[in-house]
Amino acid sequence: MTADTPVISTRDLSKQFGDYVAVDHLSLDVRAGEIFVILGGSGCGKTTLLRMLAGLEQPDTGRIFIDGRDVTDTPPYERPVNMMFQSYALFPHMSVSDNVAYGLRKEGLPRATIRDRVREMLGLVKLEGLEGRKPGQLSGGQRQRVALARALVKRPRVLLLDEPLAALDKKLREHTQFELSNLQDQLGVSFVVVTHDQEEAMTLASRIAVMDQGRFVQVGSPQEVYEYPATRFVAEFVGSTTLFAGIVRESGPEGVVIVCEGIESALPGPPSAALQAGASALIAVRPEKIQLSKERPEAAAGRVILQGIVQDLAYYGGRSVYRVRLPGGQMVSVSAQNRIRAAERTLEWDEAVFLSWARESAVVLQG
Repeated sequence: MTADTPVISTRDLSKQFGDYVAVDHLSLDVRAGEIFVILGGSGCGKTTLLRMLAGLEQPDTGRIFIDGRDVTDTPPYERPVNMMFQSYALFPHMSVSDNVAYGLRKEGLPRATIRDRVREMLGLVKLEGLEGRKPGQLSGGQRQRVALARALVKRPRVLLLDEPLAALDKKLREHTQFELSNLQDQLGVSFVVVTHDQEEAMTLASRIAVMDQGRFVQVGSPQEVYEYPATRFVAEFVGSTTLFAGIVRESGPEGVVIVCEGIESALPGPPSAALQAGASALIAVRPEKIQLSKERPEAAAGRVILQGIVQDLAYYGGRSVYRVRLPGGQMVSVSAQNRIRAAERTLEWDEAVFLSWARESAVVLQG
């Protein structure tokens, strides 16, 4: 094993249940000390993949390696990984300490070693003073930390987490995301997390793999996946976006120009080597990239200016979201920060507004 050897990797991994292909010839590499998040909707195959890494499912094809060693046929209890389940799976009749110590006792470690490691882990997850409580006497967030401590106390090379924060309420989930990241940084254990929650993926991940129909459709940092989606599916699944479909009129080093049905002026976009004049294309624009105003903004090279009517709006406290209908019927989502405190809305339903964004703020995709 070298310093560049992935902690965990798969090659051409597949799993099928009857006619349903859950994982389709998938390869991945997880680096040492990173949080690798697999993001996808229900049924995309992410939990099946996690269970194969844990040894709870046997792949139909392909191999699984940990630190360069083939563990495809190795049973779960002999793999240097541990898995934290969505349900937490705590023993209700055991105390917090006994739940955390369970795996160490099964290994037959000395009592003093078990005591010291349990104390250390409960300190890391901030559960000191709760050692004697049963799971039914704990809050949801505390139970989640007990499950995390139990999974980490055996010091695995990789921790597998299946929707680890799904059972928590929104505020606690947001707080725990940062706690989980900090804990992973302290311990240096590689995490593989599966989730359907985009914000959770963005907060936790060193890298995100967006999964659909058993395959990874894009792998990259949170910034890469969000700002530069590789496909229409990624653009629509990760965050919110407005898509303009059309035909490329011009394509060059300065960018592309796309003629879209129902929009009077052609839309400029950044350069795309994959698209030539006459090709079908999409321009994707994130709602926060669009400026909204009552007055027409000043024209500038490479800037898009459109006019529309406010169809819907929603107030979220820190931001407001608008759905603006263009003359041709296209709906555009706009997210605006509420930077000035005010009791009255600055825009109302059915108001005429101008939308504008810079050419570089859009993403051009193949149609």
